This record gives sequence, structure tokens and C-alpha cells, in this order.
Amino acid sequence: PPKKKSAARAPRARCGRAMAAIMEKYFSTTKKGEIAELKDELHHQDGSVQKSAVKKVIAAMTVGKDVSMLFPDVTNCMQTDNLELKKLVYLYLINYAKTQPDLAIMAVNTFVKDTQDPNPLIRALAVRTMGCIRVDKITEYLCDPLQRCLRDEDPYVRKTAAVCVAKLFDISAELVQERGFLDALVDMLADSNPMVVANAVAALTEISDASSRPVFQVNQNTLFKLLAALNECTEWGQVFILDAITSYKARDARDAESIVERVTPRLQHANSAVVLSAVKVVMRQMEVITSPDMLRSLQKKMAPPLVTLLSSEPEIQYVALRNINLIVQRRPGILSHEIKVFFCKYNDPIYCKIEKLEIMVKLANDRNIDQVLQEFKEYATEVDVDFVRKSVRAIGRCAISLERAAERCINVLLELIQTKVNYVVQEAIVVIKDIFRRYPNQYESIIATLCDNLDTLDEPAAKASMIWIIGEYAERIDNADELLEAFLESFPEEPPAVQLQLLTATVKLFLKRPTEAPQQMIQVVLSNATQETDNPDLRDRAYIYWRLLSTDPEAAKDVVLAEKPTISDDSNNLDPAWLDLLLGQMSTLASVYHKPPEAFVTRQKVQLGVEEPEVVDASSFGATTEVAPAAAQPVDPLADLMGLGGGAAPAPAAPAAPVDPLADLMGMGGGAPAAPAAGGGLDDLFGASAPAATAAAPSMPVLLDAGKGNGLEISGRLVAGPAYVLCFTNRSQATLDGFAIQFNKNSFGLAAAAALQVPAVAPGGSANTRLQMGFTGQVTPAPAVQALQVAVKCNTGVYYFADTIPLEAAAVAGAGPIEQNAFLEQWRALPDNAAEVPATVAPADALAKLQGAGLGLVAKRPGAAPGAEIFYMSAKVAPPPGADVLVEVTVVPGHPTAKVVARSQRADLAPFVHDAAKRLLA
Repeated sequence: PPKKKSAARAPRARCGRAMAAIMEKYFSTTKKGEIAELKDELHHQDGSVQKSAVKKVIAAMTVGKDVSMLFPDVTNCMQTDNLELKKLVYLYLINYAKTQPDLAIMAVNTFVKDTQDPNPLIRALAVRTMGCIRVDKITEYLCDPLQRCLRDEDPYVRKTAAVCVAKLFDISAELVQERGFLDALVDMLADSNPMVVANAVAALTEISDASSRPVFQVNQNTLFKLLAALNECTEWGQVFILDAITSYKARDARDAESIVERVTPRLQHANSAVVLSAVKVVMRQMEVITSPDMLRSLQKKMAPPLVTLLSSEPEIQYVALRNINLIVQRRPGILSHEIKVFFCKYNDPIYCKIEKLEIMVKLANDRNIDQVLQEFKEYATEVDVDFVRKSVRAIGRCAISLERAAERCINVLLELIQTKVNYVVQEAIVVIKDIFRRYPNQYESIIATLCDNLDTLDEPAAKASMIWIIGEYAERIDNADELLEAFLESFPEEPPAVQLQLLTATVKLFLKRPTEAPQQMIQVVLSNATQETDNPDLRDRAYIYWRLLSTDPEAAKDVVLAEKPTISDDSNNLDPAWLDLLLGQMSTLASVYHKPPEAFVTRQKVQLGVEEPEVVDASSFGATTEVAPAAAQPVDPLADLMGLGGGAAPAPAAPAAPVDPLADLMGMGGGAPAAPAAGGGLDDLFGASAPAATAAAPSMPVLLDAGKGNGLEISGRLVAGPAYVLCFTNRSQATLDGFAIQFNKNSFGLAAAAALQVPAVAPGGSANTRLQMGFTGQVTPAPAVQALQVAVKCNTGVYYFADTIPLEAAAVAGAGPIEQNAFLEQWRALPDNAAEVPATVAPADALAKLQGAGLGLVAKRPGAAPGAEIFYMSAKVAPPPGADVLVEVTVVPGHPTAKVVARSQRADLAPFVHDAAKRLLA
């Protein structure tokens, strides 16, 4: 039996060994894993194997795998003469240095050693990589190699080092300033290699944009160096140099012509960015050139390159079109003979078509209007509804801007109306209404054609326009009452815009034809508008009309049927100040968005040299004894965009109250009226909720005496902020209430930023208020004047008076003084406007008063006379984007006068400074 058991176990043992062999063959491996294999390969003696392993690591890193655990192993491969392997290792280090800063320091010695390698490619590669590794611990080790590379004998190393300075500035601005890298970059502008110059310009520009003060400004010496390098550097280097030259202000016309002569060959460049940058330089210098022949020659040279840009792909076309839109607003003559290139092609993207349409309107003139109208007529038959509407609108804009072509434009519009295409007809009616506003009593013969299409109107804008036409020309339309009655049937369901037009048109009809039918219509409309609606605008306007008609129909005629001002087509034109700003930003995103960079890019400015007083030029200021640094304030983006400085944004204006025709005629805004009372009168039309009357204000100039104001006396003054401090005194026997205020357009756009809050003033009483102001009103053309025309309304009537705008009210609050070397540069470039003003105050008191008037202290120094003080001050004056006013005030104790010197790019601002000094120092 024992032998049988042993014989039975033998086959089982053989079976087990066979299974083990199978398992070992098919289910076991000698591999240690991918990471382990890569480690072995990275430590291999064969350089090709190492390079292959690093490539695998880079590939894994590219697809998102975490290979940071291989950092020491990859770093070990840096010790090689193989340039390709070294590049791969540096690429890995840049990516993982942030997550492994302690290990990255291990590579510093190799970097430093590589910056002294005989091969310039390795030297440049090492300094470039060190600049890209954004680790603070490595930054301090970068400075010495970077200084060597900035003075390297090879231009490739120098140009790489120049860009590295900008990267280092982004990491540690203070370090760049302390180690003198900025001065080294400025010295590199004189380098013999154009690529080094281009990279130095690029680095300095980048640093200037990120710095709180300008660190790079092109002067006469720098200009010649940049122009010399322009022809030999790469296309992107040319872009940087051209953008830098744009900031240069030519001394005279000859200087500008010299610059243009050197830059115009760049207009023929194949790169569109170079072309646009060259156009930017030429446009800037054309402002200085005075020769008409030279200007005509430049316009001819600029047209072909701009036309060539329109043959590029659609995306480049769009960028070019947005820039051309700015150019033709300033100088339409450049492309006035090239209007055909802006004709839309069938396969143009819609965004290019709309931009071409806008440019064609701006270039349209009496010579090419027939071609333009034919194009617009074709576009009005396309399938894109939005484009068709804009095309019809463009025809109307041409009619408004070109008086001699208006009839031809109207004929085209009538032809489009005959097509009976619903949206075309409705847009044409809207456009024709504007033409009637522009040319009253000239083209009314087409009204019959318009009335034939009343049944097709279903859009609010078209309905409102047609109703306006019927009401405006009710005396010429026999069945005007029937036409309006058709609209009145759906009055409660109509949108507010249509209801407002129906209300006004019905009143016009009643005033022009006061027969029974219009009288019944006006009663129905006024009843619906005052009792059946929740719209405050509609209700308030109805109350105004009701009161006018019930008290004085003749006054109602004077108001409602008054002659209207003609309109112009300037809705798509930019303000000249903004246009100047955007023309200086051509070929950037700002010129595409048509917004300043601050509107869509937020960047923290690096403060440089805040405690460094040595930036003051002793030759101009003398020994500076005190410097007032500008206090850092949180910047409100909207305030910064509007040029209001860095302070808190002003409080938003209260919602505008509905404007009635009487108030509109007087240039006034009205509050919400109360329901009409049987007694009539204006005392219940304008209500106002206001705080209780305050105590009597200190003595202020009388602006409106009681004799001219029917018992209302107004005194007050404009103060910094800006704000209007007013005192209303009642010298009459009746209570005064319902106050409202309106400002006429003025040199600084001063307007109320909130509603006027004044309580009812009893006979013999007074009320004080402080009205917050802003620079949001209409601006009159230069030169600036100090006059401010004001209208005040209360329950006894509307009264007008004039005031004077002081410097403190025109200055932007919170702007602070400008930086010192910016002050110096402007001071040297601007002419003097000096005056002697009476002065009876001590220097310290004079400084305090001037600062209270909105002038910020830049610097001060002792004068030549004993105890004399010279103050250098600045203020930013509205409207946006504002102008800097630079002031030098010399005060001598005991001397009866003080010397006040004002300098500004706007010479018309000097009287404001002199006036402020006279008021404050006497």
C-alpha cells in the first residue's frame, strides 16, 4: 500500500510543476513599470538612449501625465554637450520647476556654467530657460549670468538676454531696478545688431506698460538709432520699433517729414502687422506736417497698402476694416477714390460686410453716391435680414449727410418700398422719418406712398415713425384723423414707444385741426394715458399735455408745434479725443474693439522708485526739499475709462424723469407730475421729495436776484468734487416748491449727477443743498470758457442765470499730481503763460489753498528771495480723457504779488489757473 500512494503522488507533482511553468511563462514579467524603465534609460551611458527617454518623458508631460517624480533623473541629463538633449531637459525644467522649487535649485550650477559655454546657442538657451523658470529662489542666481549675457560678444545671446530682463521684471521689478538692468537695456538701443535693438525696444516697452512710471521714452538720439535698425531686423522687430516711434513727438514739420520718409517703405511689407504699424506712425506725424503737397503725397502712398490688406483672409480683413474705420474718420481723403474695394462680395462673412457698409457711408460723397446707392439697393435684396436693415439704414444716413444727394436716396427708398418686402418697408419708413427731420418741408410729397403701407407695419419702431409723420404733417393729410384712429384701436396693447408717439401725434392733430373728431380722439387718448396705464413716462406726458391744453392752448401750440432742430448723422463717429487715443493704438485690440485698453485689460502697475527723490531734475527744480508722492487709490475701471482718475467712482445719476415738450423746449428736465386739478396752474405738475431745509449757508455770491426770479433768490458756488452748493431764498409771498435744474452744454461737460433735492421754501425762508456734479454733459468746442449757463424751474416759472466755472470744479477729483519726470518732460516741451497776481498770504497758506483748488503738489524748493517758496503743481482737467495743467507758483513773504506760470497742451486752460490764484492768494 505505501508504494501505491507514492505512485499516485508523482503524477500530481509533475502536473503542479507544469502549471507553475505555464504561469511563469504567460503571467509573469521582468519589467519594473514604465516609470522605472524611464529612470533606467535616463541613467543610461548611451546619449541616444537618454535622449529617447527624455522625449518619452516630454511626450507624457504633454498629454497631461504626471512625470514630476522623474525630476532628479531628468536634471541629471543636463550635463551633456548634446544641444537637442539639453533643450529637452530645459523644457522639462520650465514645466516642473514651480512644483519642485527645492530640486530646481540643484540645476542652478549647471545653468550658470552653461551661460559661460563656448557655444553661443547654449549660452542663450541657458539664460532664456532661467528667465522662464518663475521661481523666486532661482531669481537671485539669474542676475550675474544675465549681466554677463547682456554684454556678451555674440548678438544672439544679447538679444535673448534683453527679453530675459522683461521676464525678470515681471518676477521681481525691484531686483531689475537695483541691478541696473534698465540702464543696460537703454544702452542696448545703440547696439550694432538690429535684432538686439528690436528686442531691447520690445523689453523696454513691456516694462513701461507694467510700470507705474515711464521707463522708456523715444528722444531725438534714440529715434535715429531705431530708424537705422528698422530696415534690417525681422518683421516682428519692425513692429516693436514702429510702435515705439509712434510715441515720439516731432519737433516741427521738417522733423516729421524726415521720420515719414524713413517709415513709408514699410507700407509695402508683406506682413499686415508691419503695414498697420507703419500707417500708425505716418498718421501720427501727419498731424505735425503742414505742407499740403506732402500730405496729399502721403495719402496717395497709404491707400494701396490698406487696399491690399482687404485681399487677405476674412479675419485679417476684419482687423484691417476696423482700423480703416478709424482712419477714414480722421482722413477720409486717403481712401475716397478707393470706395469700390469696400463693395461687399457674395462670400464675405457678415461681420466683414457690416464693417464695409459702415466705411462706405463714411466715404460716400457727391461724386460716388450713385455707385454707393446702387450697391446699397443690391444689398437690400439679400437674404440676411439684419444686413438688409443696415443697408436700408445706410441709404438714409447718406441722405442725411449729403444734402445734394438726398433726393436720389429717397427715390431708392421708394423703389425698395415698392418691393413690398415687410422688413424692408418698415426700415425704410424709419429712415424716411429721419430724412423729414433733416429736411423739413421738402419731400412731403411721398407721404401718400407711405400711407399706402400702413397695414404692413407690425414693428414698434416703424409704427412710431409712421405715427410721427402723420402727426407732424397732419394739416397736409386729409384723412389724418382716420389714420390715427386706426392705431388708437389698439392703444392699450401697443409698446410704450408707440403709445408716446400716438399721444403726441393726437395732440398735434387737435392743435392743427381743432374739429370735433380730433377733440373726441384727444379725450380718449388722454383718458387712457392717465388712467389706464402703468407707464410713468406716458402718464406724466399726458398730464403735461392735459394741463397745457386746458389752461392755454396757444402756449400748447408754441410748445408742441415748435420748430425742431435739424439732425445730423454723427451717431457712428467717435469723439475726437477718443479717436486720437485709438489712432495711437492702431494694430492692437483697442483698435478692433474701438475701446481704450483699460476697458478690457486690467493690469497691476508696478511701483518703481516711490521713495526715490533723485528723479527730480535739479536743473529745473533746484534742490527739492519736499516731494508729495501720489497716494495709491483703488482704481475704478469705469472711472479710469472715462478719465476721472483713480478715486472712487461717482454716484450714479438718478433715473431720468420723463421729459415733456415744454420742459424740452426750455432745456429742462421735469419730475413726475401730479394728477391734473380743476384749478389749473403749474403748482401741481412738478413734485419733489427733499430733506428738510437746512440752516442758512455762509455768504455766497448771488446768482439770481429776487427781482428777476419773481421773489426767488439763488446764491451759490461751484466747488471741488465737482459739486454745486446752492441756497434758495424765498422773497415772495407764496410757497416755492417743485425745484428742478438743468445745465447748458459747456466747456467741461459739467452736468448734474443726481436729482436736485430742495424742500418747499416758505415765504421769508431759505433752503440749502449740495448738488453732486459730473462730467457727463455735452461739451462745447475749444477754446474753453469759464461761463456756465443754468436754468432753474419751480412752481412759478423757469429762470436763467450764469455762473463761472472755477479751476477746482473743472479738475478731476482724485487724479492726484502727475509723476515727477513726466512733469519735467511736459514742462520743457510746453510754452509759458505767466501772470502776476495779488498775494497777501504766507507760502504755507498759499500751498494749502492751491491744493484745495484741485492742484496736486509735485515738488517744491526755496526761491532766491529770503523765505520765498516755489511750488510745482499739476491738475487733470476734464472732459475725458482730460488734459494735464502744469503750474509753477512763486510766493515771496511780504511781497504784494505772486508769479504764476501755467503750462498745458491746451493753452485755453491758463486763464482758469490765473483766476484761481487771484481768488485764493489775495
